[in-house]
Amino acid sequence: MIDGLVRILVFQGIGEIAAKFVFPLVPGPVIGLVLLLAFLAWRGAVPEGVELVSGAFMRYLGVLFVPAAVGVVMYWPRLEQHALAIAVALVGSVLATIAVSALVAKLAGRKDADAA
Repeated sequence: MIDGLVRILVFQGIGEIAAKFVFPLVPGPVIGLVLLLAFLAWRGAVPEGVELVSGAFMRYLGVLFVPAAVGVVMYWPRLEQHALAIAVALVGSVLATIAVSALVAKLAGRKDADAA
């Protein structure tokens, strides 16, 4: 289990370094997760230690949302003032996500049909 935690933290550290020097607009943990995903895809299997640690993280993932919920409660008056703008941004981003996902699925389906 310790080796899995060390692997995850190493990739997060690499991501932080890459974010500092190479990709300053992308958060380090995101870069680390992408690098970890690439490593696991290249390896072809998830090591048992990484699987155990990631399972433990997933079990307690809800706790990580507590600070965000507290932030929402703290800024509730400001959120009420800008409710229309927030609603438009949320609906627009959801619609854009659905549209892009549909286009990617359509393109991927087309490439699969051409390959077969």
